[in-house]
Amino acid sequence: MDLVSDAISAVRVGRPSSDRVRVGGTWCARLDPYDGAGFHVVLKGGCWLLPDGGEPVALGAGDAVLLPHGTGHVIADSPADAATVARAVPFTRWADRALPQPPLPAFQAREREVEMLCGKYRLDHGRAHPLLAELPPLVHLPNRVGRHPELRAAVDLLGGELGEPAERRPGSAVALPSLLDLLLVYMIRSWLAETTDGAWPAALGDPVTAAALRALHSDPAGPWTNDRLAAEAGVSRPTLTRRFTALVGRPPMAYLTWWRLTRAAALLRDTPDPLATVARRVGYASPYALSHAFLREFGTTPGRYRSGAEAATSG
Repeated sequence: MDLVSDAISAVRVGRPSSDRVRVGGTWCARLDPYDGAGFHVVLKGGCWLLPDGGEPVALGAGDAVLLPHGTGHVIADSPADAATVARAVPFTRWADRALPQPPLPAFQAREREVEMLCGKYRLDHGRAHPLLAELPPLVHLPNRVGRHPELRAAVDLLGGELGEPAERRPGSAVALPSLLDLLLVYMIRSWLAETTDGAWPAALGDPVTAAALRALHSDPAGPWTNDRLAAEAGVSRPTLTRRFTALVGRPPMAYLTWWRLTRAAALLRDTPDPLATVARRVGYASPYALSHAFLREFGTTPGRYRSGAEAATSG
């Protein structure tokens, strides 16, 4: 796997959810902060997004927005004032009324009709990869000709699948979660391609650091050393250590240790594998060695972590 795929897999919990919403006239809906990431894609018309503590953002047809840290926000037909925002309808109740429905009455202006895809990803932010932690509170990806064709294609496919239940195509129960996962990947990939700030876009843009990260993520359980990793990246050990540490924020072997333990946490959360199996999969010689390192890194034992994750998921 590559770093972006690994970073998403390490924090993703359960299945994403989404709604296709059509609404017209004057409206204002609120989504409270939540433990995950949210998104909106405007299929038709335009609206405004007002993030908590941020500036209003105008959205047009084809625009995509990712809120990677679950920031609370309001979506509305206009940049509403504080009093209107305070009266915003909770999104879950509003969406129930606004879900696909017969054409809007003739007295509602057609130019104000808005159609959107709205959804959430459940994420475990407690073990987030620093790449995801570095994402800003709001990632706005405007629809521009020739930009992000993969993202546009994913949006079109999702729009086709998220019709009324009676119109759902055979296989939608499988297609929808996969397309939503694809949408998340493409939104993060688009942000990486466009941003000029941040350590991780720079790290992935540096050929030496990127080569080392690819090697570590392709085989995290491998018998890595600084010398072997430097040879993989095609540079000397001091050069690798200097460039990797400057861009990633920790030396290569320290990053590898952290990633192995983060990967172990995901396996404990998502699989019933015994601790010995988890240890082998992430590069530890014994369950004891993994437990000792896990406790030192995360302040809890693997068993307690798994129990807490199971309780959180069942609750």
